[in-house]
Amino acid sequence: MEIKDIAIVAHELNKAYCESIGDNSQPEWNDAPEWQQSSAVNGVKFHLDNPDALPSASHKSWLKQKTEEGWKYGEVKNPELKEHPCYVPYDQLPKEQQAKDFIFRQTVHSLKKFLK
Repeated sequence: MEIKDIAIVAHELNKAYCESIGDNSQPEWNDAPEWQQSSAVNGVKFHLDNPDALPSASHKSWLKQKTEEGWKYGEVKNPELKEHPCYVPYDQLPKEQQAKDFIFRQTVHSLKKFLK
C-alpha cells in the first residue's frame, strides 16, 4: 500500500459518507479531478507527518491548501469559480461536515501500518 492508496480509500469513504447525508456530488476516485485527488493525497501526508493532529487541524491544513490555490467561500461548491461552502473555520462547520475530518483522520491511522 502506498500513500495514494490510502488517499483513494479515504476519498471513497468520504463519498459514501456524503451519500449517506444526501450529498451525491462526490465522484468516484477515477472520475475525480486532479485538484480533488491532490487534496486527498495531501491530507494523508498531513496525518502521517502529524499523527497527533486533531480533525480540526486536518481542516485547517485543507483550508490552507485551498487558500494557496485561490479558493474562497461560496454557498455551493463550484470548482470553476473555486468556491466551497466548507471554506470556513472548523468551528463554523456543521457537525456533519466536521465528521468528514474525523473519518479521514481515522482512515489514515487505520491504514498507515500497511504502507510499504
